[in-house]
Amino acid sequence: MTDILASLLIMAGLFFFMAGSIGLLRFPDLYSRLHALTKADNLGLGLLIIGLALHLRDPLIALKLLLIWLAVLAAGATSAHLIARHARRREKHV
Repeated sequence: MTDILASLLIMAGLFFFMAGSIGLLRFPDLYSRLHALTKADNLGLGLLIIGLALHLRDPLIALKLLLIWLAVLAAGATSAHLIARHARRREKHV
């Protein structure tokens, strides 16, 4: 039963990665693209990590995966903020 739940979580995570990639290609402006990409990727990675932690059943590996997810959350939010701030400043000067 745990393997089925892990597989479902991993597939859901992959779905959110795909949805974020499609949003990156389809949305009209930079801000909506950033929003779609960061939200979908963060949720997708979280679901993927939970699924992997359930599948592997090792608390040490689960902790390492959680720390990786937290680092990616911080890096994604920071980089999206910097990209949006730079774009906003360029809009004001044009």
